[in-house]
Amino acid sequence: MTDLSRACTDNACSTAGEPGSPSSASSTGTLTIDIVSDVICPWCWIGKRRLEKALKLLGHTLGLKVNWKPFQLNPQMPPQGIERRAYRTTKFGSWERSQALDAQVAAAGAEEGITFAFEKMTRTPNTLEAHRLIWLAGTKGMQDAVVERLFKGYFEEGVDLNDQPMLVRLAAESGLPAAEAEHLLTGDGGRADVLLEEARYKSLGVSGVPSFFFNRQMSFSGAVAAPLLAEAIQRVTASPRSDQAH
Repeated sequence: MTDLSRACTDNACSTAGEPGSPSSASSTGTLTIDIVSDVICPWCWIGKRRLEKALKLLGHTLGLKVNWKPFQLNPQMPPQGIERRAYRTTKFGSWERSQALDAQVAAAGAEEGITFAFEKMTRTPNTLEAHRLIWLAGTKGMQDAVVERLFKGYFEEGVDLNDQPMLVRLAAESGLPAAEAEHLLTGDGGRADVLLEEARYKSLGVSGVPSFFFNRQMSFSGAVAAPLLAEAIQRVTASPRSDQAH
């Protein structure tokens, strides 16, 4: 099992390997951004903010579609999650070391307007159910709102993402019908789709998040600065199209 913070570098979280470097991508007048992410990765929320800044820098006017793709940093996590302090103390050797790592992330988040409240977080969850909600949101064109609410719930409010009624509430607050969210979580809807999509991105070489695919070509792994993202998007929209992920 891979511990979230142990796998986090200065701009990404991973199960193996290091953040990648930018590469050119492609476009035909529209821009599709696929973000491979996990809801317990603090750098994924920071990366979301930096992408939003990059798009503002560009004053982007092309057709734009952003998709959130699943990646479980801890795929072997028990369904009910693990008590965070005990888990991280075991992983890092002391609670003080864990707190020092959290402070580094909090400082980076503050620069992006995010207030990480690690002191409120009591459990490290299994994230499959959260990814299923994001999958459902994708069928309704509502992923951004759901992803944002899950990030905020976990990192600012200390919500247990393995508490099903709480997940339903967060979904409803994002605009998803509560009854549909509850129906999904009490069954198996989306589970196979999420796992298949996660496996597909791993087969494409994704080992850390956030990872950004611009027009289906890998461009960045890591929460890189907004100007670098903007530069990459400019290259995408000026190049002939060449899809790699399908």
